[in-house]
Amino acid sequence: MENHPETKIDCSKVYVKQSSFSNAETGMFDGAFAAVAFKEGDLIEKGVMRRLPDGFDGNTCPYIFTWSDERPNKVWGMGSGCAPFYNTCKEGTANTRMVRYFDEDRFEIFATRDIAKDEELLHTYISLKWRTCFQELNDIVHADEEKKTNEA
Repeated sequence: MENHPETKIDCSKVYVKQSSFSNAETGMFDGAFAAVAFKEGDLIEKGVMRRLPDGFDGNTCPYIFTWSDERPNKVWGMGSGCAPFYNTCKEGTANTRMVRYFDEDRFEIFATRDIAKDEELLHTYISLKWRTCFQELNDIVHADEEKKTNEA
């Protein structure tokens, strides 16, 4: 089935299943995967963001998005489609990047390199280093840096 040309949400080239990073130690969680192969620069997914009410504290909930450039962040949102299932990785290693259109409450996700069909889709959370709900995750993602520092 083809998407309507005016749709604001298209995640037809992405699917969600158990993440390749989940295991007994990390726990079981889902991830987003490429349903087709992508070339660098291809649009993978587009969607909309629903802003959460004023006063909502996203520092306590890892399932929502930072939705402004302001720091400290005061605007939080719920993303459509498969976007909430893209797991994070260290800056510079992600195979996707999210372009945020804050004033339009929409986003687009692009391939940063060629991506094989069935490869897990990863991007670096812009709030990984400062959101309290991501502290443990940030430590895991950057564990090799800490190990290098301790060895030096």
